[in-house]
Amino acid sequence: MGKPDEVKLLGIWASPFTRRVEMALKLKGIPYGYLEEDLENKSSLLLALNPIHKKIPVLVHNGKTIIESHVILEYIDETWKHNPILPQDPFHRSMARVFARLVDEQIINVGFISLAKTEKGRESLVEKTRELIKYLEKELAGNDYFGGKTVGFLDLVAGSVIPFCLERAWEGMGVEVITEEMFPEYNKWVKKLNEVEIVVACIPPREKHILHMNKMGEKIRSA
Repeated sequence: MGKPDEVKLLGIWASPFTRRVEMALKLKGIPYGYLEEDLENKSSLLLALNPIHKKIPVLVHNGKTIIESHVILEYIDETWKHNPILPQDPFHRSMARVFARLVDEQIINVGFISLAKTEKGRESLVEKTRELIKYLEKELAGNDYFGGKTVGFLDLVAGSVIPFCLERAWEGMGVEVITEEMFPEYNKWVKKLNEVEIVVACIPPREKHILHMNKMGEKIRSA
């Protein structure tokens, strides 16, 4: 037998980017060590492993360093072939990547910026966020998950951000963005996610997380 893999993950408990990587590791059944970081006081290890961006998450596999959550997810999927995360079909795989970028590059940005606005300026951003989420709603039509019948790449990306991060931030501000009436497919998907053990195991504690998101909102508004 070969030497067992050594896997370590540097992250932050409240970070959706960290949580999605943890979900992937649990989905694959990969044992790993977890190191909590503090971005206000970054460890020398984080700075050494990711000197360019100085950000989490960072995955270390047998001494090799992998950064950026999408890249890490693909690395995990290509390294451990069982329980595939990305679609096997090239077209569906490419579309999963496109929608993952929509989540991380547009939905997150617009959704968080809405927290910095007064009620007068917020509504247009809320509506823009809804328009973006409608693309995901269409992708979910007729499916349990974005991955079809099983949790996959886009489920990990979107699931770590929208229901368990953005929605908690909006809740803390008293803003309702995604109603069941407007987004029935999305809400069915969230309910299904809440039944998945590896997802539930990685969701930050609700009240603690809402307090954290409130503080983030305050920082955005005062910036």
